[in-house]
This record gives sequence, structure tokens and C-alpha cells, in this order.
Amino acid sequence: MKHPLSAAKLIGDKLIGDTPFAYRLEVAPNHPVLDRMHCVDFGRTFGLAKPAVAFALTQLRAAKTGKIEIQLEHSDACTIWLNGKKVYAKSGARKINLRRDERSFEMSFAFTADLRAGANTLLIKSETRGAEWRVYLQPPSAKGAVVNGAAHPEVGLRGVPNVDARIAELTNWLVIGPFPAKRGVTLPPENEFVFGKMYDGLDAPVTWTIPKIEILGGLIDPLPWGTNYNWNYHNGGTAWAMQLLAEATGEKKYGDYASRFCDFHLEGIPFVEHQVKTLNAVESANHWIVDTPLLDFTLAPSLPFIHRLRTERKFANRAAYEKWIFRMLEYARHEQIRLPGSGIYTRTTPVKYTTWVDDMFMGIPFLVQAALLARDKKTRLEFLDDAAKQVLGFNEQVWDADAKLYVHARYSDNPVKLPHWSRCNGWAIWAMSEVLEHLPETHSLRPAILKHFQIHARSLLQFQNADGFWPNVLDRQDSRNEVSGTAIFVMAFARGLRHGWLTREKFLSAIENGWSALDSRIENDGTVHDICAGTMCTEDEEYYVARPFYKNDTHGLFAVLFAAMEVARLNVFQAVRKELSPRSAAAAKTSLTFVPA
Repeated sequence: MKHPLSAAKLIGDKLIGDTPFAYRLEVAPNHPVLDRMHCVDFGRTFGLAKPAVAFALTQLRAAKTGKIEIQLEHSDACTIWLNGKKVYAKSGARKINLRRDERSFEMSFAFTADLRAGANTLLIKSETRGAEWRVYLQPPSAKGAVVNGAAHPEVGLRGVPNVDARIAELTNWLVIGPFPAKRGVTLPPENEFVFGKMYDGLDAPVTWTIPKIEILGGLIDPLPWGTNYNWNYHNGGTAWAMQLLAEATGEKKYGDYASRFCDFHLEGIPFVEHQVKTLNAVESANHWIVDTPLLDFTLAPSLPFIHRLRTERKFANRAAYEKWIFRMLEYARHEQIRLPGSGIYTRTTPVKYTTWVDDMFMGIPFLVQAALLARDKKTRLEFLDDAAKQVLGFNEQVWDADAKLYVHARYSDNPVKLPHWSRCNGWAIWAMSEVLEHLPETHSLRPAILKHFQIHARSLLQFQNADGFWPNVLDRQDSRNEVSGTAIFVMAFARGLRHGWLTREKFLSAIENGWSALDSRIENDGTVHDICAGTMCTEDEEYYVARPFYKNDTHGLFAVLFAAMEVARLNVFQAVRKELSPRSAAAAKTSLTFVPA
């Protein structure tokens, strides 16, 4: 069996070798289904200098007859025809008003599309008064809403007569314009759709063409779960773990990896904003860093930034880190949605005020780090108070007192009980351990948090199987052994034992067996197997049981790195205790303030 730090170094070395922190040029992808936002940017194609009119044409292909609602957002006037019938019209001047939600955009307008089975022709007429000139379409909130059983239709030029398949691969739209902006005048595309014919345009004859095709910066060699340098909480967590690995081993290269992660994303923000806001590539590489109101893409991936600010006084772009973290501190205090009456972090997905256990990790460790960064006692205590109250507030919402486990989430409007997913229970116990490590011993909420940590830890013990693993769904023994949850529990138990929150008699063998299980999934080249993919929340237990598993998914890598370092620290802690004189050992024992579970 590998020494924990040796195993962590294998993983760290592979991360360093596998992560390019670079973009590659690629043609903007053309998505063929109307299950997300689509944009026709007339301004990029025809310019924005003066008032004009242009048209865009596509087909919606439905598997069967039915109605769907289509949301839209547009500048100035817009008219839409479906199969020759006018289904939407707005006149006047207006600006684009897209509102960013957690995993979607909200739009101002909508129309009902009465689709027939097979091909349906959609024609858009858009008018600009000389400024922005775009039309956006999507299903309601892009969350999969359908009406009367109609599934999301295909969208694009596939199957359109006399359109080369290579064109359909590049774009979903044909466009024509610009025409003079004369209100009340019927323009030729409203009456006919003919290739090979010229029409009188604004400044010159025009014919049907395609929109401007954009070149984007994409990620290099992405896997189904992503890459090591997507902007998200688990890659930020991995960078944080690499900082701690550098401190544990004295090897600078691991900290350099974390700095490259932070620098790459900070320096890349203008480029990402250009892709999202100018090129309308709202799902392009690392788009989550741009104005996304979700802890997964704000506080949690910022952990390596705040850690570096705390631990490294001087470095070249410290001012950029400070600017970013100040923004995140404001977000943590004033912008992230909170549950009314409780004050804990909550979400609008899938419904408003859904409380996810995940957010115990996504938000609470950042609050603790913010307290450690604070320069004055008052601010420090404010962040620690918030972190402590959040722990207990989450316990009121997502703790299943009967099972003594956490459910993955709780809907605000539905009392249904969600499954006891392994990794979500990991997020909870991890967050509690972060608070307990730094909350003053005299803090009034500490005893309640410690007691809950101990109850949860004792409950988790019974679900560890003979192989040393915890299953992906804790109370489903037919669920697969899973690495990320196992790693977090091992980490939390080792941390609890090291601090005296848990007893050696009850937890040491679980830690040893758990680390042995994890070690069996770590190859000598640093590959780590059996990590559950990212997971949405649902009451369907089979969804969790059937989730795909991947190797080297950072959802699990950073948990394994933390587990390895905590197990290694526990070994050092035990060795020091053995070297102490009997008197010193007794003093050390009595200095453990908290009553073990």
C-alpha cells in the first residue's frame, strides 16, 4: 500500500503533466436541438451603422404534432412566422434584456409554436434602429419545459432542399439583408424563399447567405466530465488541494500548478467575456466565470485565490487576486440568494429556494477562509458567525433525522425526501470540519456543530462496507463503491481523530480500511478510478444508482488529495504522541477540549 503522501504526489504529478492551461481555436459548435438558447446575430453579419431590416430562416423538425412555448429576446422590432402564419410581432425600440440565472437565461417575451410532425419553417424579421441587432430563442428557461407532450424539436438546415449538408454543419440559419427599414412595407422574403435570386437591399443587391461563423477558444481534449481547468468548484478545489500538497511536501511545483490555475482564469476573463457577450457563445469554454449567480462558479472555485492571498504576501499579480476576492466577498455577503427566515445559501434550480447540501461545501469553507483573511476581529467574527449559522441552518433543512443522514436537497414547495447520496453527505461533513477547525472554542454555536458532526460520523460508520468503501447511495448496498464520497469521509474522520473530536477506538480502523480502499483505486501513474460524475438533484433514487463513473474526474481527485494529506497528518500526530514523555502526553491529551464521539 502506498504512503498517503506518495499517492498524493502521484496524483499531483499527473495533474501537472496533463493540464495545459490553454485554449485551442475551433469553429463555433452548431447545436441541432432547440433545448437551449440559440442566437441570430444580425449585427455581426450585417453591421450596426444605421437602421435596417433583415431576415433569418430555419426549420424546426418535430417527432410528432404538438405545441411548444418558445421564449425570445430581441432588440427593436421583431416579427416571426411559423409555416407562413404570423405567431409573434413586436414593434418599437428596445434593448436586449437577458437575465442570467444559475443555469439558464430568462427572456422577456414568448410565443406558442404549433408544430406539425416533420419539418416546420420558421422565418424571423428583425429591425434595427442602428444599435444592437440580435434575436435569441430558447425553450422556457432552457430547463426542458414542453406543452402537450411535444419533445424539443430539432433546429437547423438539415433536410432543407438544395442546402449542402456542409452548410447545415456550420449553421442552423440562412439570413438575408440588409433591407431599408420602411415600416408597413412587405419585403420579398415574406412572400418567397428562392435561391439564386438577387433583391434590392439597403446599399446593394442582396441574396440568401449564412451568418458570420465565429472562431472560439475551446478547451483542449475535454472528456465527458470536462477538463482539469474548466472554471468550476472541483477544479478550484483541486488547485486548493495542490497548494496544501506543496505545503505538506515542501515541493513548490504543486503550488505552481495552483497559481497557473488562478492566473489562467484571471487573465482569461476578458477573452471569456468577449466570447460570451460579443460572440454570443454563452456556453463557450469557461463561460461560468461570467456573472453566474451560483456558488459552484463563484465562492468555491475561488478558494485557491483566497488561500494564496493568506499565505503568500508578495507575488506579481497580487492586486488582481485582491480585486477578484473583494468581488467574491461582496457576493458572499450581499448577492448570493439566501433562504428567507434562515439566511442559508439556497438556489433557484430546479425551483426557487431549493436547498442543496452541496452548498455547505460550495459556500461555507469560503466564509471560513474569508474570516482567516480578515484584518480586523469584527469582520473575522462576522464571517465565522455566518459560517456557523449556515451549518446549523442547513441541518434544519436537509438533515434526515430518522436516517441520521443528509438528503441531497430539499425543495421549497415539495416535502418529498431525496436520496442519501454519498458525496452530498461528504460535502456536509467536510463543511462542518472546516468550521470546527477555526471556530473559537468559546463560540456559542460550537457545541451544537460538534455534536452534529459526531452524530453524522457515527451514522456514516454503519454504511462502510467490507471493502472499506462507501456506496454511491449510502443506504443502497447494491450501489457501486464510489471514490469521492469515500475519500471525503476518510478525510473527515482523520481530521476528527487528529483534533480529538472522534475516538481512536471507533474510527481508526474505518480510516485505515477506507484509505486502503482508496489506495486500490490509485494507479502508479496517478490515475484514480471510480469517481461519480457530477449530479443534479432528484427524488429518483435510480438516477443516482445509474450515474456514470469516470477516472481522473476532479470531483474525486481533490477529495482523494485531501484524504491523503489528512491521513498522513494523522500518522505524524500519532508518532509525535509516542515520542512524548508520559507527563507531556498526559498534558497533550487533556488539552483536547472537546468530548469525543
